[in-house]
Amino acid sequence: MAELTHKQGEQVVEYVNELTTLNLGPTHPATHGIFQNILQMDGEKIVSAVPTVGYIHRAFEKIAERKPFYQLTTLTDRMNYCSSPINNMGWHMTVEKLLDITVPKQAQYMRVIMMELARIADHLVCNSILGVDTGAFTGFLYVFQEREKIYDIYEEVCGARLTTNMGRIGGMERPFSDRAIRLIKKFLAEFPTVMKEFESLFDRNRIFMDRTVGVGGITAERALSYGFTGPNLRAAGVDYDVRVMNPYCSYEDFEFDIPIGTYGDTYDRYLVRNQEIWESLRIIEQAMAKMPNDGYFADKQEYYLPPKKKVYESMEALIYHFKIIMGEIDAPVGEVYHAVEGGNGELGFYLVSDGGRTPYRLHFRRPCFIYYQAYPEMIVGTQLSDAIAILSSLNVIAGELDA
Repeated sequence: MAELTHKQGEQVVEYVNELTTLNLGPTHPATHGIFQNILQMDGEKIVSAVPTVGYIHRAFEKIAERKPFYQLTTLTDRMNYCSSPINNMGWHMTVEKLLDITVPKQAQYMRVIMMELARIADHLVCNSILGVDTGAFTGFLYVFQEREKIYDIYEEVCGARLTTNMGRIGGMERPFSDRAIRLIKKFLAEFPTVMKEFESLFDRNRIFMDRTVGVGGITAERALSYGFTGPNLRAAGVDYDVRVMNPYCSYEDFEFDIPIGTYGDTYDRYLVRNQEIWESLRIIEQAMAKMPNDGYFADKQEYYLPPKKKVYESMEALIYHFKIIMGEIDAPVGEVYHAVEGGNGELGFYLVSDGGRTPYRLHFRRPCFIYYQAYPEMIVGTQLSDAIAILSSLNVIAGELDA
C-alpha cells in the first residue's frame, strides 16, 4: 500500500493506493480447469499469488487400494485427459514390471505410435489455446480439426475417443485394423501441411511475440529446484526426456531429437512443443515402417485378458477372463516405479504390492501438480493478461492437479 500526497491550494489531499484482491478461478475460462489463484493486484500488476487446488479431488490413489489392477486403467484416463493413451500405457508398463512380463516388439511399437499421436494431440491443445488466450482464434480452428482425426484413430483402435482405456496389461487388445493403418498413414501425409500453416500464423507474428517473448521466464536452476520435467523444463534449456534417459517400450530403436529452449519463457515453451510435434511424427513414421510381426500380446494367460472370440469357444479362456475381470489373481509382492514421458513431463507410477489382488499403495507422479507450484513465482510482477498466457503455456491440466 503506497501513500501519495498532493497539494491543492492550502489543503493537502492524501491518496491511498490500496491493493485489490482478485480471484482468478475456480470458474474462469482462462484457468482451463477447476482451480483458483488468489491474486493481490496493484492496478494491473500482480503483487502476490496464492494457488489453491482440491476442487476436483477424486481420491484416485485411495480408490486404487480397493480395485483390481485391471480396473485401474480407467482412472489413469482422467488425469491428463488430453493425452489419455500415454497414461494408460504407463500404468500397464508399471504392472508389467511388477509381474515381470515382457511385451512383444509389435505391441511395443503399437504403443509408441498411439503415445506419440497422444503427444501431438496434447501439444496441439496447449499451443492452439495459447493462441486463443492471446487473442488469436484461427490457429485453434486449424489444428483442432487435426486433433479430431487423431481421435478417429483412437476410436478405430479401442472404440473410445477422449478417455480411451486403451491397451491391456501384457500388450494391446487387438492388432491395428486395415482402417486404422489407413487413418494413420493419411494423418502422416496430410498433417504436416496444416502444422506449417499453424506455425506461419504464430512463429513470427508480432502481436503473439509481444505477448509471449520474455513473459513468464524461469531459469534452468529454478525449474530443476521445483521438479520441472517435460516441455516446460526443456524450454528452460535442460536436455532431459524420459524416452532417452530411461528408454521404455523400444524407444531406443527410433531416431529423434530433443528440442530445447534458452530462456524458459512462454515463447520458448510454445516453440519446444511445436518442435516436439515434428519429432513425434518422425517416430510414428519409423514405427510404421519397421513394425515387427511377433504378436500384439505376451503369452501370459493368467494376466492377459483373452480375446472375446476365444472366451466364447474355450472353457479355459472363459475361466481366465472371469478370474482377471473379477480380480481373483494375486500379484507378487514387490515395489516398483515406472515413468513415461507424458504430454507434460515425467508421468510416474509408484506401486507397492503386498501380494494381494489390489495395490497396497499406489502413487501417481503428476507433472502438472509439481510444476504448478512455480506459477506464483512466475507471475509476480507481471500484468494480469500475462498471467493468463503463462498459465496457458504451462499447460496445467486440472485432472493432474489433485488426483
